[in-house]
Amino acid sequence: MDSVRYLLDLAIILFTAKIFGTVGKKIGMPEVVGEILAGLVIGPAVFGFVQESDFLSMMGEIGVIMLMFEAGLGTNLKDLKQSGLKATLVACMGVLVPIILGALLFMGFYGFDAPGSERFMKGLFMGTIMSATSVSITVASLKELGKLNDRVGTTIVSAAIIDDVLGIIVLTIVTGLGGQGGQSGAGSVGMAILKIFLFFAGAIGSGFLVYKGMGWLDHRYSHQRRIPIISLCYCFLLAYLAETFFGITDITGAYVAGVVLCNLADRDYIERRVDISSYMIFAPVFFAGIGLKTSFGSMGVKLILFSICFTLVALIGKVIGCGGCARMLGFDRHESLIIGTGMMNRGEVALITAQKGLAVGLLTSDFFTPVILMILVSSVITPILLKKEYAQQRGSKTAKAG
Repeated sequence: MDSVRYLLDLAIILFTAKIFGTVGKKIGMPEVVGEILAGLVIGPAVFGFVQESDFLSMMGEIGVIMLMFEAGLGTNLKDLKQSGLKATLVACMGVLVPIILGALLFMGFYGFDAPGSERFMKGLFMGTIMSATSVSITVASLKELGKLNDRVGTTIVSAAIIDDVLGIIVLTIVTGLGGQGGQSGAGSVGMAILKIFLFFAGAIGSGFLVYKGMGWLDHRYSHQRRIPIISLCYCFLLAYLAETFFGITDITGAYVAGVVLCNLADRDYIERRVDISSYMIFAPVFFAGIGLKTSFGSMGVKLILFSICFTLVALIGKVIGCGGCARMLGFDRHESLIIGTGMMNRGEVALITAQKGLAVGLLTSDFFTPVILMILVSSVITPILLKKEYAQQRGSKTAKAG
């Protein structure tokens, strides 16, 4: 009987996600917020109808991979090149500011100590968790608003990808110093940077050949289903290679696969076909899965207060770091705020970082609660704020035109 429980779980998730998503849209919230809240309601935090499982986690992972592949397909290479340097600077500040604020917050609650001490390294690691960015929900929100491929949208997605790469390097440094010792840590950092370089070099080199081959297939079998099927195979393959052999998140590999194919004649056809499966099954499972991970069990007063402050500082840190940097780089006030808001969402990257900290002894299991709360709040509030900020931007432009 239990062997087919996953079918009931899928039915509950898809039904409630659709209901909550539709209701959310009718009251002016992005649909993804409703899907996250659906997971919260049916999960352990409220009714407990559905429990997190390996099957649902894998389904959700496929959902976010497909979502990032679509984001890559929709990329304008010209805009991507133009935003490259700016996106890199935005990403650097989006990593640096939260790390500093996160470390100061942790030591403010649990005591300051000398650099290199255990407490200092734990504080630095909490800042490292805070520096992670998960752009998947932002991508879905920008897509819903029709702003994914403009200058600001391209900058957000590019900066988030660069943020992931920087996050890997920072994570390697901190875990190396805190969990393995300085010498092996330095070796790990060098190896991480080498792997990142090899991945992008290999992806660009092989991507040229893949693009030529897909271009030939596209010309020969235009608007036939084999084109999106083969494209999706390439997406999954690059996602697998990125995660397994290069230590880069699979969603980065998926995004790069989309960028490689973004100039195909049948790009829009591929995107529509992929979006059908993503929208109907995989994406709702991913967004609802964020709610399923949330549980407010045994929490002391100090941990509750720390969790609240941790979440607020994490949100503000990205707005200050990314939004402030964008403002200095020439984006106007509204655009800078949108960039800062778009970068403040956290997700699976923060969880992966936290799990790594647990493995090397820089984090204890009770500190997963602040991480989960940060992910949940940022996942819900980011789409709402993005919609509001774009509305204010339109209002400002209309007022100036009048």
